[in-house]
Amino acid sequence: MRLLVTGSEGLVGRWLSESLRAGGHDVVAYDIRLGDDIRDPDNLERAMRGCEGVVHLAAISRVMWGEIHPRLCHDVNVGGTAAVLAAVARQRPEPWLLFSSSREVYGDPLMLPVTEDAEIRPINHYGRSKAESEGLIEAARADRLRCGILRLSNVYGGLNDHPDRAVPAFLWRSLAGEELQVSGSDMVLDFVHVEDCVKGLLVAAEMLSGGAASVPTVHLSSGVPTTLLELARSAVATAGSATPVTGVDRRSYDVRGFVGDPARAREVLGWRAEIALEAGLRRFRDDLIARGRPLALVPVPFAVPPDVVRQSRIELSGACD
Repeated sequence: MRLLVTGSEGLVGRWLSESLRAGGHDVVAYDIRLGDDIRDPDNLERAMRGCEGVVHLAAISRVMWGEIHPRLCHDVNVGGTAAVLAAVARQRPEPWLLFSSSREVYGDPLMLPVTEDAEIRPINHYGRSKAESEGLIEAARADRLRCGILRLSNVYGGLNDHPDRAVPAFLWRSLAGEELQVSGSDMVLDFVHVEDCVKGLLVAAEMLSGGAASVPTVHLSSGVPTTLLELARSAVATAGSATPVTGVDRRSYDVRGFVGDPARAREVLGWRAEIALEAGLRRFRDDLIARGRPLALVPVPFAVPPDVVRQSRIELSGACD
């Protein structure tokens, strides 16, 4: 099948695109790093021609960037989703659409683990932009768009990840013997390796390609709680380091925690996370050592102001999104 993948050069997008191509599928890559604007419906329409389906991953995907530049976050994430839907509606036949949302839509859940029926109550601009985008998708679903929404948890494991996110930051600093300062050390999160995440996306895409009218909203989560302090200590142990670990205050716009109930993903997709965090950390450690240097700063999309770039370079603590 021929698919358009927006955000094709990101952590999940690149792994997904490579997996699709390895399976013999034709992938149309669409990403700001390739000069493509997700807010341009005409350009999207041209890229979408002849595609059976669209996997929409493109977004300003960092909680921190959304807080510093909220208008741009809304414009790209919500406006971009609206542009994708407009381009889909102009195709004949209409392609199906698979949308990547986030556990941030739940905000601070009232209880853990979180089911997909939990209240949507985001506490930051990024989470609100994803929740509003979901609303656009649901309206299109009610108008008979063949679609699905997958809410991603804390995905890690690729060398094209942002260097200040928790897993790459903790591992590289541990390898370098540098102190780990953990922002919100008691924050409980649910880490899913990018390979597992992509397997879930592929199953959902295959369902839609196979004629399913809709894929119920599910989150791709392991169901395994890990505090950021535990993650930091695991990174130190994986690196074989004596790196000291200290805690600092949680940022005001960070959630207190998320652990997803994986039952619906098993029921709907036959999916479960297979790569345990310890094994995923070892794989990522080996990739970093083979690379011989830390991750390069991923180019910041849509001309995010320089102060955001500077903060991204230095805030190597508990940044998870």
